[in-house]
Amino acid sequence: MSTPDIKVVVKEKYGQAALRVKAGGSSCCGATSSNGCCDPITSNLYDTAQAGQIPEEALLASLGCGNPMALAQLTPGEVVLDLGSGGGIDVLLSAKRVGPTGKAYGLDMTDEMLALANENKRKAGVENVEFLKGEIEHIPLPDNSADVIISNCVINLSADKDRVLREALRVLKPGGRFAVSDVVTRGSVPDEIRQSVLLWVGCVAGALEETEYRTKLAAAGFENVEIEPTRVYQVEDAREFLAGQNIDVDAIAPQVDGKFMSAFVRAVKPQRN
Repeated sequence: MSTPDIKVVVKEKYGQAALRVKAGGSSCCGATSSNGCCDPITSNLYDTAQAGQIPEEALLASLGCGNPMALAQLTPGEVVLDLGSGGGIDVLLSAKRVGPTGKAYGLDMTDEMLALANENKRKAGVENVEFLKGEIEHIPLPDNSADVIISNCVINLSADKDRVLREALRVLKPGGRFAVSDVVTRGSVPDEIRQSVLLWVGCVAGALEETEYRTKLAAAGFENVEIEPTRVYQVEDAREFLAGQNIDVDAIAPQVDGKFMSAFVRAVKPQRN
């Protein structure tokens, strides 16, 4: 798929997810599964205490694969940017961490998600939050303006990840932290299988192989790159979805088992210019 095609698909999918939440449903993206969800990827990511701090609609709108709040060590007064903020769950939780002297920005390109996020902001009564419309390949913030960049299973959706990472470096202050959850692959996966599995894993195909992710972060200018698996998916996790794609699950199991994972991806912008 071309870059414009991918953006159209992503905007449509996430716009529909926001509308489902507004209508009283959930955002789950796996339309082919019997329960309509992407489990186990998007389930049980936030603990009860975190869920209690935000409107239910923010939690229902989450299409993430991890919990950046378990990754990003936020302190009062910091500026945080969430790439692909969706219904705003991670932005609202971040805002509480950085307090009134800090600021949490959410960036999303989908009007429906931005509307939902702003409604969740109103319900949460959080003042130090701003949701921006834009693309993660073209972040509408000045150089050296954020202490921390977070993201929850969104960078894998971009067709130009090199640009996303360069933009992230640009926006971070020297010494700033890149702390995202993302879907990553480990080792080679046949193309025809990769396309089908990644429709399930990332809702839209595009996850990087972990070595390639490290290489791209270093090429963008980041240092201290770390990738920590948080959930490694076995073929049984995807059995129902793959069967719906007319794929012989048992035949492909050796080629996909344990090769797809959610991971914490960490890196730091150098202090030097």
